[in-house]
Amino acid sequence: MSRKVAIDDLLDAHGVAELLGLSHYNTVSVYQHRYDDMPRPVIDLGKGRVKLWLRPEVERWAAEQSARGRRRPNRSAR
Repeated sequence: MSRKVAIDDLLDAHGVAELLGLSHYNTVSVYQHRYDDMPRPVIDLGKGRVKLWLRPEVERWAAEQSARGRRRPNRSAR
């Protein structure tokens, strides 16, 4: 069964980067590989195509990082 989402809650990589305070939208894909707990796109049409995240999920994740005293997440130990 598919999830229903409000269109206004969808963010592309530019929106995610802006919300997280990142200088470049391509850093979002770096974060996806680096941070296992970062929200994953709810729409991913494949390599080189659009990916969309839910704003509430990204905002929640950013707030969790801030609560830990981090403006931007630190590298996770692997």
